[in-house]
Amino acid sequence: MNFKLFGGGCKCGDAYIQKFMEEEAMGAFEVKDCTDAEIIKNLFMEYSQIKGAESCFVSFDKELADLEGFYKGGALLVGYESKKPIACIAIKKLDDSVCEAKRLFIKPEYRGKGYARIMLNTMLDKARKIGFKEVTFTTKPSVMQIGYELYKRMGFEEISNEDGIASMRMAIAENQ
Repeated sequence: MNFKLFGGGCKCGDAYIQKFMEEEAMGAFEVKDCTDAEIIKNLFMEYSQIKGAESCFVSFDKELADLEGFYKGGALLVGYESKKPIACIAIKKLDDSVCEAKRLFIKPEYRGKGYARIMLNTMLDKARKIGFKEVTFTTKPSVMQIGYELYKRMGFEEISNEDGIASMRMAIAENQ
């Protein structure tokens, strides 16, 4: 999305631009709980084809074969633009207070619209509602640099980085 500022003299902060982008995106973009396993499987499969992300998909066949069991106690969320599924994120229960965010994916032709931030915020809200106190995840900054930078801007803390895989976390509270 390109912004033209009137007369070249108006400067708007990033927060204002992000709020505007989210409001613009929300008109055509919505996030829902997944009710159709084939939709999430197709999004996961497309995500698995990203060059360099192969190591993120260990035991992927087993995960796809039992999505309900793999994400039991968590959630599968799908983002829709004009009712077309174009994004996903998953919440995997690790224990009663900690979950792992997984599989954040926006189809390439829909990137740059602020949807990843909306997906992450929706996931955080859902994790809080389920009752989790902490969200963790891993990412490969060399492959997913834009996402990695977004996670840091949103307040995720990097707790380790081994073999090019960053582990991150965020404490969440009910009324945060």
